Amino acid sequence: MGMFRNLRAEEIDCRVAQITKDGSLMLLLYKDARVDQKLLDEKFGVFGWQRTHELIGGNLYCTVSVKNPDTGEWISKQDVGTKSATEEEKGQASDSFKRACFNLGIGRELYTAPTIWVRNGDYKANEKGGTYDKFQVSDIGYDKEGNINKLSIKNVKLNKVVFTYGIEHVEGEVVKKEKKEVIPGYPARDKMLEVAKKHYPEGSEVLNILLQATGAEKIDDLTEEQLGAIYNKYGGR
Repeated sequence: MGMFRNLRAEEIDCRVAQITKDGSLMLLLYKDARVDQKLLDEKFGVFGWQRTHELIGGNLYCTVSVKNPDTGEWISKQDVGTKSATEEEKGQASDSFKRACFNLGIGRELYTAPTIWVRNGDYKANEKGGTYDKFQVSDIGYDKEGNINKLSIKNVKLNKVVFTYGIEHVEGEVVKKEKKEVIPGYPARDKMLEVAKKHYPEGSEVLNILLQATGAEKIDDLTEEQLGAIYNKYGGR
């Protein structure tokens, strides 16, 4: 466990990462800068942390420093931001701040989330091939190591739960599953990995999105649950 508590459901946002040709929609979980500020204030107080920005090689970096309340020692973490599609400078500043806070440990548990697929029919597509539907985390749980072991995603516009992990719905009630498997009795890891590599070929954009969503460095690093979700999605094809 890190020095920050795990994020609550209402502190986590969802964004659409991809919509496949068959209409399946992939979601990513993320936090915004206000959540980072809230947790920093909560842990260290308004006088116990600070942020600075600087240009290095034409890129905007953010350094977030926190003060150890016992020793008075300052500890800093730095990261670079990416450009925003709308407000370039503001977007880089916000992104670099959020990334630096990830380095401190805020929201790092989001990297343990399963691959989130929403089926065609559980959202309404727009004329541009995307969707205007809004999704939110309605429930989330963590194991003793701080890894996500329970997750529920709701389509706000349809007022419908469209994704569950570690929980299931029975007659409108949410109950915990006894097993952690994404699909009971799924095959050996090498078989699931074969299916994953077939649908997420090396160097492809869809693989980059998958790795970003899971926090893995390469497809071989995916967990059994993440590989099981992919195997289940494509029916072992």
